[in-house]
Amino acid sequence: MSPAKRPASTALPLTSRIVLITGAASGIGAATALEVVAQGGTPVLVDCDEEPLAHMAQRCGPDTLYQTADVSDLLTMQAVVEKTLAVHGRIDIVFANAGVAAFGPLAHVDPGAWKRCMEVNVFGVFNTVRSALAALMQQHGYVLINASVSSFAHPPMMSAYAGSKSAVEAMANSWRIELAAHRVAVGVLHAGWVRTPLVSEGALHPGFVRLRATMPGPLNRETSPEETARVIVRAMVKRQPRVWLPGWMRILFALRALLHMPFAERELLRAAPEIEAMYLEGLHAEGALASSFGPRERERTLRRSQQTGR
Repeated sequence: MSPAKRPASTALPLTSRIVLITGAASGIGAATALEVVAQGGTPVLVDCDEEPLAHMAQRCGPDTLYQTADVSDLLTMQAVVEKTLAVHGRIDIVFANAGVAAFGPLAHVDPGAWKRCMEVNVFGVFNTVRSALAALMQQHGYVLINASVSSFAHPPMMSAYAGSKSAVEAMANSWRIELAAHRVAVGVLHAGWVRTPLVSEGALHPGFVRLRATMPGPLNRETSPEETARVIVRAMVKRQPRVWLPGWMRILFALRALLHMPFAERELLRAAPEIEAMYLEGLHAEGALASSFGPRERERTLRRSQQTGR
């Protein structure tokens, strides 16, 4: 029996809800899509990686709508929304989750990688929410934006990622007030380390490993994508304005000004020259793109270059 046809007495929390998820082919997005299905909702999957996206759609159900798209392109995202409305007639929830990370010191990080991180993480969120906004207003819907703990804890060598996540947190805070009169709720997800391909790829870079070693134990613990997805879907049901994972991260959020006081940055200051040296070793061995991006985003970059002839 489809979720929409369940008797009211057994309806699940997301029954009849259409949930648009970007970055849905893997990691948090994929786990959230499966949890949406488990809670009676209908996910619409969006990602730039076609093959794993198609596989995820099959896992969610043979009729699951999936669309290969680059969130950094506004026209493409408008087409995604149009197709979603043509198939489902509505959008109730948007999870703006797609993101990439660029790693490297300011003096050496590949400028293209730095820019791409901003394009996907910041403009991608804008394009996603802007394209779906009219539909969300019609349904008095909910938007959840993945801002990460990096929105308020800003590690060295990750200026693009931290800057992009800080930007989308600010955007969400602004939109929450703007859209309240339209009965559209806006939430921000502040998650720590989640076992995703993004984090796994980071572990391939010695500099990234050294960076994580500066963090005390509780800050280094990883959460599973499945546990993260359960928290996210609960937030969707409750239309929460802010979501922390793990929950105690709300304490760090409240004390965020202290995170960049001299005493809190002491260990990072000691480690930064060593991390930069490790980055330079990789730069000389593999080139700027390989040192700045993980394998998946490096392949995407090369693929885009071939397609555009540049």
